[in-house]
Amino acid sequence: MLLGVAVLLSGLGPVSAEAATRQARAKSTSAAAAVRKKSGDGARAARRVSARRAVAAEAAEPPRLSYGQASGLHATADPLDLKSSVALVVDQDTSEVLFSKNSQAVLPIASLTKLMTALVVVEAKQPLEDMLEISAEDIDTEKNSRSRLSPGIVLSRGELLHLALMSSENRAANALGRHYPGGLQAFVAAMNRKAVALGMSSTRYVEPTGLSSSNQSSAADLARLVKAAYQYPLLREFSTSPAHEVDVGSRTLQFHNTNRLVMNPGWDIGLQKTGYIVEAGRCLVMQAKLSGRKLIMVFLDSAGKYSRIGDAERVRRWIESGDAGRHPAGPLSAGRARTPLS
Repeated sequence: MLLGVAVLLSGLGPVSAEAATRQARAKSTSAAAAVRKKSGDGARAARRVSARRAVAAEAAEPPRLSYGQASGLHATADPLDLKSSVALVVDQDTSEVLFSKNSQAVLPIASLTKLMTALVVVEAKQPLEDMLEISAEDIDTEKNSRSRLSPGIVLSRGELLHLALMSSENRAANALGRHYPGGLQAFVAAMNRKAVALGMSSTRYVEPTGLSSSNQSSAADLARLVKAAYQYPLLREFSTSPAHEVDVGSRTLQFHNTNRLVMNPGWDIGLQKTGYIVEAGRCLVMQAKLSGRKLIMVFLDSAGKYSRIGDAERVRRWIESGDAGRHPAGPLSAGRARTPLS
């Protein structure tokens, strides 16, 4: 009897030990899971706190204003309800001012600068087939803007000119300036000399891309620049082409025009250039044929991503309605006055 009990107990012993081991493992796993859950909950909570702090910091930091916004130019009302604080519409052939809004205000002009860059290049008669290399000197360290033209890429002067005008390529524009006789400093001096020669008395350039807010001009001055640049068929072609491909080694890069109006069949655009940095707002200059007239249009410091395009459309509708001839618009409109553009 006692022997049987002993055998029975001895048989249960290992089973009980195994069960105890399983229970211990289960408790250990459960504890580890609890630790992980607590750790995960803590991490998620930390992320939520971090996100809330980031949102609060962003809300606390006031949005950066353009020069026009800071100086109150956007408070200027006009009959067309333009979103640009500065605007000018001039007949290219007669110099008649059809619309003027703060047209003498001097503001940063962003990549509208590249129109002068292109003008200096073509008037220097440097060979367009010359191959120029993008270097580290062409990398934007002021606004840290992106570019697909990596240092070491070699393109012709003509291709760089095309990309600078059409897709506002900053490294292309800087490379054009670097390869001017005398280098970048001589190129900027040539830009300023040309501005003086065109009667652009309120204009100043410090570099060829427009990334610096120190590149400044007025709508009246820019109208003169558009008229001068329009005289060159190459600049008309490059600035209005919808897209362009360039071969860089084994790759082909596709670039597009920064102004979607060039692809709009409702527009007959002869020359154009867009620009944007925070200090300048959205900018646009164009030469376009409307109602049988060649018009130069300048829009500076427009608020909103598509507002400069909207402003151009408002002006087009106003011109095509026939009201432009009967009722000159603009709070500072010179009516049928003339502003010499040559």
